[in-house]
Amino acid sequence: MSKGPSGFIDAGQCEQELPCIWDEPPQGASSTLILAHGAGAPMDSPFMQCMAHDLAAHGVRVVRFEFAYMAQRRVDGRKRPPNPQAQLLQQWREVYAQVGQRVAGPVAIGGKSMGGRMASLLADELNASALVCLGYPFYAAGKPEKPRVAHLAELRTPTLIVQGERDALGNRETVAGYSLAPAIELHWLTAADHDLKPLKASGFSHEQHLAAAVEAIADHLARTRG
Repeated sequence: MSKGPSGFIDAGQCEQELPCIWDEPPQGASSTLILAHGAGAPMDSPFMQCMAHDLAAHGVRVVRFEFAYMAQRRVDGRKRPPNPQAQLLQQWREVYAQVGQRVAGPVAIGGKSMGGRMASLLADELNASALVCLGYPFYAAGKPEKPRVAHLAELRTPTLIVQGERDALGNRETVAGYSLAPAIELHWLTAADHDLKPLKASGFSHEQHLAAAVEAIADHLARTRG
């Protein structure tokens, strides 16, 4: 592994075509979180970098990885849709297995939007210590009549969902009508969208909301690491 210019450790290939970036806390890790990207942005997007670097500053080791379709984009530059769900879930399993071989202690999983949703489908199966979802896609844009919440009613893994109140994929009013498992904690950010960016009139900045998300995640992991 080699240390990159921005302070992270590039662990190369997790399994086959799944590159990883390891963000190591400067004073040693108190917990480990594997964090997957959303459908349209890579593991080193500004959002993902901010989350990983700031969580590392809070003592959380963050392992970012890319699904195969996004890794292929780096090779040929072509945008393509996500892999079928079965493939995304298998890629999650492979990364979780390898990280588990490299680190001691509990391992939490999560991600931005689609990455978090895929993690939520596997959290109980993998016996993850915790689940973190940033902007959970409760439904596809414009399709609140088709919620993606059936499995969330039975979820046993301690879960934190950080959600913007005006998220187009799950706003506060709509989500209030869902039956979610007791293991799920919702952390709402005032007037924020799917990227946790608030309206200017709210009095909050994007930086403040991202910092609040990091604090909530670090606290959640501290409470669930056993």
